[in-house]
Amino acid sequence: MADQQVFGTITVAAPPAAVFAILADPRQHSRIDGSGSVGAVVKAPDRLTAEGQTFAVRMKLFGVPYVIVNRVVEFEADRRIAWRHCTANRWRYELTPTTDGGTTVTETFDMSRASPTATKVVRGAKFPERNRDGITGTLERLKAAAEGDAAG
Repeated sequence: MADQQVFGTITVAAPPAAVFAILADPRQHSRIDGSGSVGAVVKAPDRLTAEGQTFAVRMKLFGVPYVIVNRVVEFEADRRIAWRHCTANRWRYELTPTTDGGTTVTETFDMSRASPTATKVVRGAKFPERNRDGITGTLERLKAAAEGDAAG
């Protein structure tokens, strides 16, 4: 399973509710995207509140624009949220409160539920390596955004 997941972790000096507010608002995803691929929301609720909700986002991959529909597949307010699109690959954020009032955030790209064909395509296109860099950038941007929101 370890070779089917790419993840990163960061500690944020903001409470889980402040971090989760950003993650549960699809309109803020381009604000924190470290991959350079997430654009504007096409259609989404103001806030994600449960499994099964969907949101559509403009994306760009290899310079080619497209729209993707994501479905929330894991949801626990202020603790965990994950979504997937046309494959079973999941983007997951897990939030753990720290003793000083902050939050440890782990972002994971999880390929463990995808079909062998989808996994072969994802690996062939070097998405695990690309996603590792994107996760690092996203976590740094999420930290800055959440700390800024919590302070002001």
